[in-house]
Amino acid sequence: MDAATLEMVLTAYDETVQDALASGHGDGVAHTEGLTAAAMLLAAVTGVEDAAARAEVEMLDPRKRLAA
Repeated sequence: MDAATLEMVLTAYDETVQDALASGHGDGVAHTEGLTAAAMLLAAVTGVEDAAARAEVEMLDPRKRLAA
């Protein structure tokens, strides 16, 4: 994954998590929604299957990357 795509994926994750938290959802739900949004974006941008995109996003561990 190139740097621009990584940045878009992390942004999609972060914005979705922040929206979910602002809507009153807990951390777990917000994290799950963030992963889904990031995976959907990755699948759309790269054309990979949804399951493969989800696995790649999970391996990236966006929560940990954004906390650093």
